[in-house]
Amino acid sequence: MTFIENLLFPISLYAALACGLLGGLFFAFSNFVMNALSRISPASGIAAMQSVNITVLNPLFLLLFLGTALLCAVLIVFAVLRWQQPYAGWFLAGSLFYLIGGFLVTMGFNVPLNNALAVVDPVRPESSQVWQNYLSTWTCWNHVRTICCLAAAALFIIAAWRHA
Repeated sequence: MTFIENLLFPISLYAALACGLLGGLFFAFSNFVMNALSRISPASGIAAMQSVNITVLNPLFLLLFLGTALLCAVLIVFAVLRWQQPYAGWFLAGSLFYLIGGFLVTMGFNVPLNNALAVVDPVRPESSQVWQNYLSTWTCWNHVRTICCLAAAALFIIAAWRHA
């Protein structure tokens, strides 16, 4: 086995853990956080979500979120180069699930929605309708990234098993 082949098992476990952590975080928002925010006044919900969106931009979360994307990009190249190996397809599938369903959905849908919400004045009368639209659209895309991150975690576990 090459040096890189020896690293595949711990890399696949890291990828599974990272995707599982992100999937769990997104699951919490889909399952109860957004529901809780929908139960309070629109002004309070907007203010709370604006605070969450500022607070989430911290080094630990960004390392996990961006580092997993970088790792998945590397794993795609590795899977293509080792396509004949029984684990390659699992690495490719897990990486694509995270990159498309976790990373790109976040950057293409959730982040723009967050940016639009950031400029909303919570106390203005029209903010209530903005909040209702945000809740439904943001949560829908959050369901997508939850499912994709958890699927990626499962696929990386299978990749580790197929490599072992």
